[in-house]
Amino acid sequence: MNVSEKNLYDGDCPVLYALSIIGGKWRLPIIWKLSKGSLRYNELKRQIHGITNIMLTRSLKGLEEEDVIKRIQYSEIPPHVEYSLTERGEKLIPALIHIQSWGREQFEIKFCKEKNI
Repeated sequence: MNVSEKNLYDGDCPVLYALSIIGGKWRLPIIWKLSKGSLRYNELKRQIHGITNIMLTRSLKGLEEEDVIKRIQYSEIPPHVEYSLTERGEKLIPALIHIQSWGREQFEIKFCKEKNI
């Protein structure tokens, strides 16, 4: 069997590895919001429409375990926590900018077709 015939899931695949880290419904929106700067939990929750507390907490924990984001706890009064991207997370931003550009282009194509423009 040559490489092109090999099942994608049978071996090492950088794309699948990347998706195991950033995949899922909520991880990329979280990373995108944090690309603009550090945010507190409730600020993230407000900015990501439709995410539940459980999913936000799980997604943040998973991204932290993968060293994509970091959690900083401040012992001030009142205590609070902020999330920001790590160096590993920052390296995703150029790819996300390309995805955003591609998505905008595809959205405009679809919109023009639907409106017969």
